[in-house]
Amino acid sequence: MIIDCHCHAGKGDRMTAPWNTDAPIGPYLRRARAAGIGRTVIFAPFHSDYARANAEVARIVARAPDRLTGFAFVHADRDAGRILNMVGRAVQEWGFRGIKVHGRDAMPTREVCEVARAFGLPVLVDVIGQASVVDMLAPQYPDVDFIIPHLGSFSGDWRAHQQVVDQMARHANVYGDTSGVYRFDYLEMAVRQAGPEKLLFGSDGPWLHPAAELYKVKLLGLPAADERLVLGGNIARLMSRVQARPALRPSLARAAARPSERATVEKLIHGDPSLAPPSQADYQL
Repeated sequence: MIIDCHCHAGKGDRMTAPWNTDAPIGPYLRRARAAGIGRTVIFAPFHSDYARANAEVARIVARAPDRLTGFAFVHADRDAGRILNMVGRAVQEWGFRGIKVHGRDAMPTREVCEVARAFGLPVLVDVIGQASVVDMLAPQYPDVDFIIPHLGSFSGDWRAHQQVVDQMARHANVYGDTSGVYRFDYLEMAVRQAGPEKLLFGSDGPWLHPAAELYKVKLLGLPAADERLVLGGNIARLMSRVQARPALRPSLARAAARPSERATVEKLIHGDPSLAPPSQADYQL
């Protein structure tokens, strides 16, 4: 199955640009179906309240669960103290399979990474060209998988591309996605230096056409087994590692929680049955 690991869906509320106004999933799904894409990872566009935006993404996923999988978008600074609850709800109630962080909001913090570790979730983090951040994150959290979209730069900064490819090769937990990369040589370099098991197909839909983004991967001319990894096998593997019950560190969870969030944190720590996550069978692609 071809899986697009990078697509936005739902409404933004800033309304100053397409990426914070509206990400209509309907046209994307028609294009994806025509291109042979079987499943898509979706997350919100930019928003002033990601808890609200994630709930909208959950409703979108519920309308097409055979084709869509959600990631929880968090703002590492603004959501500090409630990231455990936000992600916990997304995983346990809605079956989300990852975390999205954007550097234009804030870079991932220890709170984000600890929550990702607890649930066994990949973190898709747009480093907005600041690839050096990856060398801070990856060694500190070797058991958290980091997906770097656009090979580090949507604007095509070759320095960021080159640095991220190097990081993909050096760090076992660093991956790159293909979305929006128009300097094709860096896609070839990523496969050559890091291996096909470290590159993930993404479109950055609905604003970029998924068929056009998919064709770039086809143009790599990979052996069939390697192409299957890039086009779905790698992201499926990363999403399959979700924990049946989050492996929380109680002291850290309590310390990070806002006062209003502490009751739910205690339930998560003590494994309250009402917060039990979906079974592993519910996560099959």
